[in-house]
Formats: sequence, structure tokens, C-alpha cells
Amino acid sequence: MDNARPTIYLYTDGASSGNPGPGGYGVVLKCGGLEKEMSGGFARTTNNRMELLAVIVGLEAVRWENAVVEVFSDSSYVVKALNEGWLESWERKGWKKVKNPDLWQRFLVVYRRHRVTFHWIRGHAGHPENERCDSLAVAARSGAAGDLLPDDGYERELAESENESLF
Repeated sequence: MDNARPTIYLYTDGASSGNPGPGGYGVVLKCGGLEKEMSGGFARTTNNRMELLAVIVGLEAVRWENAVVEVFSDSSYVVKALNEGWLESWERKGWKKVKNPDLWQRFLVVYRRHRVTFHWIRGHAGHPENERCDSLAVAARSGAAGDLLPDDGYERELAESENESLF
């Protein structure tokens, strides 16, 4: 383990206009005096998907293995899934009746590469990095309609749930 590497601070937020509706995520990464911002938007998605995707994108941007990462999120969904053991239970039960299994499985791949701690922060409470992430997420979801990507995972999950309700 390389103790000389500094801690990475990852701030995240997701937003959707309607649930589902156009959505976006915002990420601020800070490490050793450097800062990086990232965001993206989708035509139809949910707030929880964007909250989780923000964490995934942030962790995927970390270039070295076994990094110490402190994640700050205003999403109870994401933070409780990790801190209260929900994610372990969902995985153990084979992802049955779990929302967003595509994102949770993608998350686990990158999460297991690092030493990650999750912290819940109150949203819209003046926390500078959280406010910046919110601004990035809202701007991303408000992009020109042609600029917003389809959220294939959401659309696939929606189609599967509609097919299940037919029988």
C-alpha cells in the first residue's frame, strides 16, 4: 500500500425533472490541491439513478488502484445502501426485485478497487461542493433535447417491469 498518496474527496449529486424525466449528475473530485468536475445528462431517467451514476463516474475517474476515497452525497439511497448493508444483501439475493441492478453491479466493480467511505450530507444546505454538484447536475439535465443521451438501463428495467405486469 502506498501511504504517500493523498485522500481523494468525491462530492456527488443527481437531479431529475420529474421522476422519471430528464436527469443529470454532477461530480466534483478533489485531491492534493487539484480539482476536477464532471457531469452528464439523460433524456429519461430517475433521480436515484443519477445519484448513483454520479458516484460511479467519480470512482471510475480515479486512476490508481486501492485509493482512499471519501464520498460525500446527499442521497440517502446511495449512502444507506453501503453503510447499512443493503447492497450486500441485494447482491447475496441475486439482485431480485432491486431497482437499478445494472448501476449497482457497475458500481461494485469500481468500488472494490478502492477503499471507500460514504458520508451523507444534507442537500441544499450551503455545502459548497454539494451546491456545485447540484448546479452541474441541473445544467446537465437541462441540456438541449438532442444532447441528452438515452438511459438504456432505465429503459430496459422499465420494459422488463411492464412485461412482468402482463402476466
